[in-house]
Amino acid sequence: MEDIQIVGSSRILAIANQKGGVGKTTTAINLATALAAVGKSVLVIDIDPQGNASTGLGIDRHERENNVYDVLMGDISLERAICSSAIPGLDLVPSTADLTGAELELIEMDRRSHRLVDAIRPVKSSYDYILIDCPPSLNLLTLNALVAVQAVIVPLQCEFFALEGLSLLMKTIDRVRNTLNPELDIQGVVLTMFDKRNNLSDQVAQDVRGYLGDKVYETVIPRNVRVSEAPSHGKPALIYDIRCAGSQAYIKLASEVIRREKQLHAA
Repeated sequence: MEDIQIVGSSRILAIANQKGGVGKTTTAINLATALAAVGKSVLVIDIDPQGNASTGLGIDRHERENNVYDVLMGDISLERAICSSAIPGLDLVPSTADLTGAELELIEMDRRSHRLVDAIRPVKSSYDYILIDCPPSLNLLTLNALVAVQAVIVPLQCEFFALEGLSLLMKTIDRVRNTLNPELDIQGVVLTMFDKRNNLSDQVAQDVRGYLGDKVYETVIPRNVRVSEAPSHGKPALIYDIRCAGSQAYIKLASEVIRREKQLHAA
């Protein structure tokens, strides 16, 4: 994989899709692991109330006393909420179920859409990449992520209604770009849960590539039992079984992400 240095400060990317079950969190933790494996310093911020990224990186619920909810409420700094994972170079800001009610509380707050970007600013220079794992909905938590990031990575399951859901997310990204974050862009769309035995997967992949062109990564993430098993062991798939097809696909995806970043900074 190619090695580049991000000039100035970290690249901040959201992993987002308003649909659940598309491999969003799996993509976040395995992409983060692959980036850390090639020497990048990586911070994952889990803003999904389900806390799956926190669990998938081995952070027990009793270890989440300082978490992203406290950060968004202004009770602690983001730096205080950062905890180390078992993976060298990979840190995490964990989530808890308290986030479920955060949206109602945020509505009453100043800079309600900018709470996360304000919190990230002091730690930006400490990481090459900051990845934000978003909830599976277009709510105020997701809006905070879209305001804070430079680009979005969209996991897209190879299923019949894939493009229908994607169009809604793209409209939201356009609105945020036009009103709150002019820098916002789609870094790429990654096709997930691809089943080569299923003709529908091939058809969906063709349709998405026809619609979005080179915004779609070349790498496709296959359906893979080992990737599905890994979270129950509190490990990313790359640590659980690096040789499995899913892990190898995420390594290739990380290479593509780095290559796109290199092209962006060369432009």
